[in-house]
Amino acid sequence: MKIDILTLFPEMFTGVLGSSILKKAEEKAAVSYSLANFRQFSDNKHHTVDDYPYGGGAGMVIKPQPIFDAVSHLTEQTDTKPRIILLCPQGKRFDQRKAEELAKEQHLIFICGHYEGYDERIREHLVTDEISIGDYVLTGGELGAMVVIDSVVRLLPGVLGNEDSPIHDSFSTGLLEHPHYTRPADFRGMKVPDVLLSGNHAKIADWRKEQSLKRTRERRPDLLE
Repeated sequence: MKIDILTLFPEMFTGVLGSSILKKAEEKAAVSYSLANFRQFSDNKHHTVDDYPYGGGAGMVIKPQPIFDAVSHLTEQTDTKPRIILLCPQGKRFDQRKAEELAKEQHLIFICGHYEGYDERIREHLVTDEISIGDYVLTGGELGAMVVIDSVVRLLPGVLGNEDSPIHDSFSTGLLEHPHYTRPADFRGMKVPDVLLSGNHAKIADWRKEQSLKRTRERRPDLLE
């Protein structure tokens, strides 16, 4: 997978993309990352990328020209049709199903805006997906892009050590994941459930399913609905 990120603050991604699973994924050649400051695509001498909104109002709006030209530059030498993702509060709320969908793509382009918002023509004529990571507002799209990229890249083949890991994640099955325990079996009087020590895999599978249902019913009943 190829991931291009358009942002005014590329330095924000350095630590995230260069650490943990995201770094290992690139080392395994499962993904490649590219960061571009879309200010460099501005066609005016001051390299401005925003302007006052028509009709008045607070804040500044990202101009269409730098974004359209930046995307054209990223796609002019590729035969694949990328998914162009706009991070914004008005987008569809991100979930595991969307992560699984995006993980099947070959090329993703993330647009991280700032200020009051984007010129509407960017939404209407350029992007394929508008994504929100929750019902709140951030200062920019960078943190949202990091969340989406992390959740997508970990699903790529060969990235995680155990290929079954993402299959049983919370939300992948439609339920919250069951509780986990490890050694010691008795920690300060707090004991691991006997069934997990029994070696009976059928009973363990039943217990885990029961616990997933119970946890989902208690914490996220909307998922069962």
